[in-house]
Amino acid sequence: MSLDRAIDAYLDHLRVERALSPNTLAAYATDLAKLARFAEERGVHEPRGLDLGVVTAWLAVLAREGLGARSAARHLSALRGLSKFLLREGLIEHDPTSLTARPRLGRRLPRALGESELVRLLETPDVSTLRGLRDRAMLSVAYAAGLRVSELVRLELGDLDLKRGVVQALGKGGKRRLVPLGEVAMIHLEEYLRARAEDDDARSRKGKPRKVAKGDKLVFRSPRGGALTRQGFWKIVGQHARAAGLRGGAHPHQLRHSFATHLLRGGADLRSVQTLLGHAHVVTTEIYTHVTRDHVKDAHRRAHPRA
Repeated sequence: MSLDRAIDAYLDHLRVERALSPNTLAAYATDLAKLARFAEERGVHEPRGLDLGVVTAWLAVLAREGLGARSAARHLSALRGLSKFLLREGLIEHDPTSLTARPRLGRRLPRALGESELVRLLETPDVSTLRGLRDRAMLSVAYAAGLRVSELVRLELGDLDLKRGVVQALGKGGKRRLVPLGEVAMIHLEEYLRARAEDDDARSRKGKPRKVAKGDKLVFRSPRGGALTRQGFWKIVGQHARAAGLRGGAHPHQLRHSFATHLLRGGADLRSVQTLLGHAHVVTTEIYTHVTRDHVKDAHRRAHPRA
């Protein structure tokens, strides 16, 4: 089997057996395509030709190209997964990545938005329009439930339980979790959905149904009635953040950061926050404890007479 075909088989395995997200699959496919081209240039066309020398040389080239530690770690993660797959399938005899050290990552602490910043952000959309009501509802739900962008844009009406005030998010690996919405997000959602239903009725009476009907089940639709993209929500957040005058602007993941940070500052335990965020491992959630510790240190410095 050629190296290209082996990589395709591994990606099929990830898609079918591991149910990885399309974005993660695309990233792995891109990284492993680079590896395949690099190996081919060195006369390696089959999996058995992958050895420690090829792997080390590949990582060295990536480093010379200025690849950051996080990107290098992702490339190595893709290669390690491929190597384990090839070893299990009997296509190689030894794991060429077993002696390769993982690049050290610097801790990047997220900046959470303050409560006043969030209020300004939510007050920016023009709620006299359907689009403004939609944007405000999206911003509210993203912060109130700590959803990932991919989870937010593919929310369906069946995922909402407005009587109980919870939303069912479809996370990584196809795992679902229930997250409370909160009163403010509930109000904004209900106002948007009510206005959307009225708009649909008005269009039907005029004989002007939306051109795209595929978004009927979706909570948040584009103006044409179809699904919003992740990039589309990035633009929505950026537009309203600039209008609100937020320092340094804002991006969608900051709403998720803010959700986690504010919960911990308010006394929530780490395991509960892990569950609400949909993190598979608590280690991923622990980054937020550093944010809250900094908050405690600042409060101590300001308030203690001997600080």
